[in-house]
Amino acid sequence: MRKTLLIVITAGGLLLSITPVRAHHAFSSEFDSDKPLKLEGAISKTEWVNPHAWIHIDVKKPDGTVEEWMIEGGTPNTLMRRGIARDSLKIGTSIIVTGYQAKDGSLRVNGRDLTYPDGRKLFLGSTGTGAPYDKPSKGPGSDQRR
Repeated sequence: MRKTLLIVITAGGLLLSITPVRAHHAFSSEFDSDKPLKLEGAISKTEWVNPHAWIHIDVKKPDGTVEEWMIEGGTPNTLMRRGIARDSLKIGTSIIVTGYQAKDGSLRVNGRDLTYPDGRKLFLGSTGTGAPYDKPSKGPGSDQRR
């Protein structure tokens, strides 16, 4: 009996050690609610992957150079329920995105709102992550445009 229990525990441990672990992160672990941004640029790429979809946009800086920013959205399923689909985010479309910059200063943003050229605004964020989505952002950086 003890030998069988030991074999079961050992086998279970081996199975757990080879299974890849994917953790979902909280907003505050990667993004800074004190660094709101407003980005305007053209869509260069979209990634419809779980746990978060990503929208890449080319943002032209005042000196004429272009930066590629990555905007993290909700899950693809959540975005589709809100009216954002793969075919509604065509490469080259100009959009405005508000959100919160990554803590590490990289060109990554947790997206909050996406505004289409026709003025339609859609909520891009994902609930339950701790992101400040319940109220409009405030402060000197809230209207910051890159």
